[in-house]
Amino acid sequence: MSDILDHLSCDSCISKIHPLFRHLNEEECNHISLNKITESYKRGSLIYQEGNRMKGFFCVQKGIIKIFKTGFDGKEQIIRFAKPGDIIGYRSVISNEPACTSTEVIEDCIVCHIPPQILMTLIKTNGDFALELMKLSCKELGEANSFITDIAQKTVRERLAEILLYLDNEFGMDQNGVLNIFLTREELSNIVGTATESIIRLLSEFKNEKLIELNGRKIKILDRPGLKLIANI
Repeated sequence: MSDILDHLSCDSCISKIHPLFRHLNEEECNHISLNKITESYKRGSLIYQEGNRMKGFFCVQKGIIKIFKTGFDGKEQIIRFAKPGDIIGYRSVISNEPACTSTEVIEDCIVCHIPPQILMTLIKTNGDFALELMKLSCKELGEANSFITDIAQKTVRERLAEILLYLDNEFGMDQNGVLNIFLTREELSNIVGTATESIIRLLSEFKNEKLIELNGRKIKILDRPGLKLIANI
């Protein structure tokens, strides 16, 4: 479930520094600000699901959202995460197709829902905006290609090491050196693409090898070079 929030100005939003929005003039920013809907979601909420007809795209102002696909057996495969400053759902708007992924909140979030006609108008009238959107699409496609290669060619141990380094790079650490994202063992298995039992065993191995420290869902990376060696990066 979502809650509609009072109007939040785009001028104070972290997404304003996104390369996509840096090319908007004052009139375009004001048009978005006047027509968007700002909503808050609790952990576990679904923002949109595979097969939904998209009624716009979303800018993430606060929180973390996982983007995933569901297999025939009902198991999730996490594709990536969206954090403050990211946009999601835009590709289905451009292609005018149902959503090909689902999104679930894993840390309470605030997102701004922007109508589809605004996106299409900006693509047609603002060349710099359109170019940045193309660059973003290419970047996500490249990441997807790398993910497919890893799934096909790397062992589960190698993939887990790489995912831990990816999470460190994407979300950073707090003052105690703990990753700023707390995932369940099942969620980790859904990123790596393996059984939850395998992730539990491998995390224990990494802990015994002094590569990481574990405290519930909190993970502290102790040996980045060691993880890079395992991940073949």
